[in-house]
Order: sequence, then C-alpha cells, then structure tokens
Amino acid sequence: TVVAGIMEHIEEAGVHSGDSACVLPPVHIPKPLIEEIKEATRALARELEVVGLMNVQYAIKDGELYVLEVNPRASRTVPFVSKAIGVPLARLATWIMLGESLKSLGFTREIEPKHLSVKEAVFPFRRFPGVDVMLGPEMKSTGEVMGIDRDFPLAYAKAQFAAGMRLPTSGRVFISVRDRDKDKVVPVAQTLAECGFELLATRGTAEYLKNCGLSARVVPKISEGLRPNAVDLLKNGDIHLVINTAEGKVSREDAYLIRRYAMELDIPYATTISGARAMACAIRRLREAAFGVRPLQDYYREIPDSYYLKRGIL
Repeated sequence: TVVAGIMEHIEEAGVHSGDSACVLPPVHIPKPLIEEIKEATRALARELEVVGLMNVQYAIKDGELYVLEVNPRASRTVPFVSKAIGVPLARLATWIMLGESLKSLGFTREIEPKHLSVKEAVFPFRRFPGVDVMLGPEMKSTGEVMGIDRDFPLAYAKAQFAAGMRLPTSGRVFISVRDRDKDKVVPVAQTLAECGFELLATRGTAEYLKNCGLSARVVPKISEGLRPNAVDLLKNGDIHLVINTAEGKVSREDAYLIRRYAMELDIPYATTISGARAMACAIRRLREAAFGVRPLQDYYREIPDSYYLKRGIL
C-alpha cells in the first residue's frame, strides 16, 4: 500500500471537501499526526481489501484523529494529486485492478515533493443570481484550479489568481465577522494592517479590533439605513478585500448582499477565517516577491525518486 498524497484542507470541517482549498503536502499538521494518518490509511486499505484507488477524509480536533468517511474509489482529487507528485495514479490503479503489482509498476515509495501544490475550487455563482457565495456542507463548485510554488503563500496566491481572485497588496479591507470569529480575525487584521491596508469594519468588529490595539474605521450595516454602507463603498471601488462571516437573520441578509456584490465586482473575499488567514499570508508574501512561472518538469526533477525521471521521460 502506498499513500499517494495527504491534502490539508484550508477551510475547516463543515465546508464540503470539494469546495475547500487544499494544500499538498500539509503545512500545518504536525509530523506525528501525518504518520498516524498514513498508518490509519494503510490499515483501512488492508481491512477493506481495496485494489486500486481509495480516498479517506479525516478530521483533527485537539490533536485527535477522526475518520469522517472512506471511499474505495477514485475522486476528482486524483488528477490534482497526480499532477502534484508527478505520478499517473489513474493509469497505475487501472493496471493494478487488471492484476499488476505496485512493485512491477515501480511505485513502491511515497513521493515527497519539495514544492507545494494548492487546489482552489471554482464556482458558478455569476450564473445563479440568487445563490449565496457562503461556503457550507453543500457542494457548490463546478471545477478547480491549481497553483504550485516552493512556498505555501505563493502557491496559494497562484491558485487564487487562477480562480479569478487577484489578491490586492494594498488598499482597504472590510471586515465583518460573527462573535465567535472576532478573536480569530485579529491576527489576520494585524497582518493586513502591517501590510499597509486601511481597516474598515462594522461597529461590533471595529470595537473588538480597537480593544486589541487596531484602528478600524466604522462602516454602518446596510440594515442600519445609514450611508455610505459597505455596498456603497464596494460599488465606488473603495474596498479592495472583504472578510465576512455572519450569524443571525439580519446579519445574514447584510452579509449576503456584501458577499454577492464583492463577487460580482471581482473583489476578493473570504467567508471563513481560515481562508482569510491564508489570504493575508499570501498578500504579505506577494509584497515581498512576485511569483514566477516554471514548467512542471522542473518541479518533478527536484522530487527524490521521481516516477517520470526514473523512466527517462523528463
């Protein structure tokens, strides 16, 4: 049994796996947990007597590993993992199901790429005017894109660019988050402020940020009836990035309009704190260096025991 790859979701559990951005190899999972994931995966494959491909979804809470589901089949992540590690997994799995062995196919060791690959989902929201762009357990994406680089922030920035989100490196960021996200958004706001962004926020979020030593200009909620509100600023081009989570009926209605206008006006937005954290990290990196482009073959040549290199294909 060979674990082809471990993908770490950027968004937390509760967002459909097909809609979550992912990074391979993981960047935030401790090495002991990665080893536990590999061993658990091998044990499941042996117990289920899987011949071919299998994917497993895990959740980690307080250092404990939980199995969410096991699918003894391929998934749409197989092409992503194949491109990330430089191994034609679907082709090999087909030969294995026809009676070949991993040894005869020359794939007996796990690939450890030196680069990072980020998958981002692509959504059809523009074609469905009434659909909220908020992510949740129902899958909404219709495709995915990929970004590769030697560090995570640039790989993530490339994936966002490919998905149609050009991350700004300066300007104004509008922040409005539910109560349980307020403490988590502070480091994100701090990073963006250090990058030179002006912070705009609804009253509750602005007061929380102020208590944490960050200055934020108060923007009235749409439901308050005061102008200019967040939508006015979006339409006028005065907001360049949106971080928005919501809770409560009125807040959800306000948030829906903000997210919808941000999407329609091509203004990058995050609807989860984990997504906002990754965006802030990518923006800080983009201010240091613009990303470059390299052919996949260059990345594969740097992989120890590269599958294609061993076969003289590169």
